[in-house]
Order: sequence, then C-alpha cells, then structure tokens
Amino acid sequence: QVRLVESGGGLVQAGGSLRLSCTASGLNFGIYNMGWFRQAPGKEREGVSCINWSSSNTYYAGPVKGRFTISRDNAQNTLYLEMNSLRPEDTAMYYCAATTSGRWYGECSRSGGGFDYWGQGTQVTVSS
Repeated sequence: QVRLVESGGGLVQAGGSLRLSCTASGLNFGIYNMGWFRQAPGKEREGVSCINWSSSNTYYAGPVKGRFTISRDNAQNTLYLEMNSLRPEDTAMYYCAATTSGRWYGECSRSGGGFDYWGQGTQVTVSS
C-alpha cells in the first residue's frame, strides 16, 4: 500500500519560513518523480514545485521562484519543500504527489492530474 505523509505545515507570519516534508512508503521512491501541489479554498489545485527522480531537474511555479526550494533524499524516502519569505497568498493545503510519468514537468505546471499517488495534505496558513 502506497502512502505519502506530509508534515511541517502550520501558522506563520508573512515573511516567515516553513519546511514541509513528505515521507513515502510502499513504493520504490527512488524511481518516482515527486511534486508539491497546493489548493486554497475556492481555487483549483496548482503545481508549486516538482523534482525528478534523480534531483537533476526541477520545476517551480512563477509565484514561488526564488522563495521555495524543493529537494529529496532518496535514502530516506523523503521529499522536502523549503518555503521562505512566505506571503498570505501562499495559504493553502499543500499536497505531495508521485508519478513515474515522463510528463511530470508539464503536469506540474498544471494541476498534477497525471500524478499517481497523493498524500492527505498539510495546511499552511500565512498571516499578514
């Protein structure tokens, strides 16, 4: 059974930082391309950042470029998202997802419909 478990969300003031983690089990983590997506109330899910299986290629959505950093530790089956200079508009439920698809980059720029496995999410709230 595949499980993706996110952690690290919380309430933070604008300008603050958070580090999200996603621990995977039940799959060969090292061959999966991974991503972070978010969904705010009343809005569609959007890709935030994704990383390929070897960490050689990454995608960042425009609004988070320069503020967020995605990384992974294949030995620990864990995906990370370092979020700095947080803004109120970053408030959302953040989900990690996994796919073996070679189209992960394009899917990340959209809503991630091609990703195979999803976590339950962790809430990030940024106060102004």
